[in-house]
Amino acid sequence: MAGKFPRVFTLIFTLLIGLSLSGCGDDRPEQIAKYQQLTEQRLNQLQNGLENGQLRNATLLKQYSQILSQQRSDLAPLLNELALDATASGPMFLSLKRRNAELSNAANYMDLDQQLAEAENVYQAADSALFNDMLSDPLNVIADMSQGKLARVNAISREAAALANSEDDFGPGSQLVGNPNYGSWQTGSNGMSFWAWYGMYSMFSNIFNRPIAYDNWSNRRGYSYYNDVGRYRYTSPKQATAQEKTFAQTKKRFDSQGKRFNSPYAKTRTGSTSLSRQSTSAPKASTTTRTASSSKFRSNYSKTSSFRNSTSRTTRGISRGK
Repeated sequence: MAGKFPRVFTLIFTLLIGLSLSGCGDDRPEQIAKYQQLTEQRLNQLQNGLENGQLRNATLLKQYSQILSQQRSDLAPLLNELALDATASGPMFLSLKRRNAELSNAANYMDLDQQLAEAENVYQAADSALFNDMLSDPLNVIADMSQGKLARVNAISREAAALANSEDDFGPGSQLVGNPNYGSWQTGSNGMSFWAWYGMYSMFSNIFNRPIAYDNWSNRRGYSYYNDVGRYRYTSPKQATAQEKTFAQTKKRFDSQGKRFNSPYAKTRTGSTSLSRQSTSAPKASTTTRTASSSKFRSNYSKTSSFRNSTSRTTRGISRGK
């Protein structure tokens, strides 16, 4: 009879611990749902801002596209495709919509921590000031295609950047290389990876008529907002995994040859100017680990940003002239 008491005590203790844990609960699903709701609101505000001309870089992107199309009619299809990023029909905006919708399915993520981190990232990426900064990449692609007639925005000159970063000239569109919204790294049977553009963006290949190898690009790439500032926020967990896989494959190939290979994001390139406060306080682009920053719902961007914060400046007008 006496031997039963330890077992009874153990059972009662286990039940009490279980009740205590269940009482605490896990509020991560609730936080994720809350982020989804707030992100949907932000996306609606962002769409209104794009449609009403309240994001300066979106307005410039449309103008740049129209100006260069008049001068280079052969580039019109590509320029029109780039201009879509200034609307809710562009790949950048649609990517945020898709990522926010995917948060409803926990099976898309390794665990709740990754899911919560992704929810916070999408919420912050939908901030109008961050999105405005992100548009500087397609905007500066057109500026470079104009051969200096249109001014770069939120970035130093092409010549200064090339000198500061000891970069190779990968041709028009190089700011978009590495960004999964415009293409992806494809690995051939020889183990080497090359950049493959999506859809109309393949016109870039016709312009500079040479493939961009991952290992060369990694070592000698130039500055871009996505690769050096926005990568953490504008990359989904699946996209980040694909990027890490390409790096791992290339590093393994270099290791087998007794050579050293560094991640393309190991070193931040010089080139940004006049970025928003939201961008300057963002995590480093080299960061790919998706972990929640807090077990409680809070964010540096918890207050809806005013569109006035998204009017990043450039020191020059649209046209530089010769």
